[in-house]
Amino acid sequence: MTTTPTDRARELLAVLMRDPVGRVTPSVYETGRVVADAPWLGGHDRRLRYLLGAQRADGGWGDSAGYAVVPTVSAVEALLGTLRRTQEPFPDELAAAAGRGLRVLADWLGRGTSLPDTPAADLIVPALVERINDHLTFFAARPGHRFVDGVRALPDVDRRRLDAVHALVGVGRPVPQKLLHAFEVLGPVARRHSGVTLVAGAVGASPAATAAWIGDPELPGTDPEALAYLRASVVPLDGPVPCCTPITVFERAWTLSALVRAGVPVRPEPRLVAELTAALGPQGTATGPGLPADADTTSVTLYALARLGHPTDPASLLHYDLGSHFCTWRGEDGRSVTTNAHVLEALGWHARHTSTGTSRYGTRVAALARWLGDEQQSDGAWVDRWHASPYYATSSVVSALDRYAPAEIAGPAVDRAVDWVVATQRADGSWGRWAGTVEETAYALHVLLGVDGPARPGVGEAVGRGLRHLADADDHHHYPPLWHDKDLYTPVLIVRATILAVGQLALTRSDLVSDTCRAPLRRDMASPMISSA
Repeated sequence: MTTTPTDRARELLAVLMRDPVGRVTPSVYETGRVVADAPWLGGHDRRLRYLLGAQRADGGWGDSAGYAVVPTVSAVEALLGTLRRTQEPFPDELAAAAGRGLRVLADWLGRGTSLPDTPAADLIVPALVERINDHLTFFAARPGHRFVDGVRALPDVDRRRLDAVHALVGVGRPVPQKLLHAFEVLGPVARRHSGVTLVAGAVGASPAATAAWIGDPELPGTDPEALAYLRASVVPLDGPVPCCTPITVFERAWTLSALVRAGVPVRPEPRLVAELTAALGPQGTATGPGLPADADTTSVTLYALARLGHPTDPASLLHYDLGSHFCTWRGEDGRSVTTNAHVLEALGWHARHTSTGTSRYGTRVAALARWLGDEQQSDGAWVDRWHASPYYATSSVVSALDRYAPAEIAGPAVDRAVDWVVATQRADGSWGRWAGTVEETAYALHVLLGVDGPARPGVGEAVGRGLRHLADADDHHHYPPLWHDKDLYTPVLIVRATILAVGQLALTRSDLVSDTCRAPLRRDMASPMISSA
């Protein structure tokens, strides 16, 4: 029996309601910090085993290029700290893994490997290098520890930002809310810091930050809600932990927007709509408890609600308006094209569909569209700070420009993006930054199938190859981490919604998709969409 995108969307929304915390892949970085700062927490041995199993053949952890530095410094520091607490003789497996990690770290840092623009990387790396070097000094005074052969100390890294944060927190000034998600970088200073207010038991929606704040759970005044949050964070992944949890609003907003943007007929439970609406405050909404409200989550929530027939005035977004573009949050270092693409969708919908929207937001929509056009790369793609893949950024911007930008801005930019997508397809029909992935292939197909107007040269052939690849590959349910948090992760249900939405686009684009291409897609829709993992 075959199922439709609507059937699968109904199943997906049921999962959203059944598991409101959200589904994300485990984080090497966050797991390493919980190993280091909460060895008393149940599942410690499983977390150690996870770190050992996740180590790469070259000694590092994590993904390609500079993305490996943050998870590797975390894992190495966690293993060295565990060895330091362990009675001799040391476990050979831990010592060998720590040694391999140290050697590759010394090589990367010695060569000045550049760090991607992931949250708090400029704080995490110097903080953990300092702790690693402290461990090495400790072991150097105890001869015979062969796992540190050839590495007496890791090279120094720039710690000016970290020193500035320590100085700020040390004088008793309020802790900036955006720091809370990476509060563990402060080490012992983080323990029971009076400037922290728990939200739903969490510090910055982060198990690592919460573990660092708790410190020793045997000390008087331990908050039971914080302990409950920490324990709950590790249960879904049987030991390892995610970087950010819960992600309730983020997961629901992105999932719903992916479906309605592609025209999948969805009718979410009234409770889901009510809870999303209630999450919006005067400054919008945040990804998780204890995080600052941000323009990205706010705009996607506003857009999803509007498309579902429950529009809310997007005035909260004006809090993030910098004139030229919108910041993700006030005080942001850098800028995000996908945040601004999502803002364009939210404001653009209201400008087009409400009686006062044109007068209130029309001028801003046109200016923001021009800014996004100016941010396009010379090859036709866009890149962003919240995702490793240019296909995510390009899909986000193309969707916004094609629907809500003036034609003279959208037309040339979208054409260049479509040509770039066609030109970068891999021989097997997939797309991807480092290797072909199902997720990135879905983004590329959203660009090719979601654009109105006559098809550009080569689009039909590229769509056919891409759909065949998607139908063949999707049964594996494996999505390499590409989303930016302290290290890379995958929001599983959001990715599933993105792939599901391709099916809807393919079924409605008879001008580009033949019945031969639709057949395997229909068969794939009959398979279970959500695994039990």
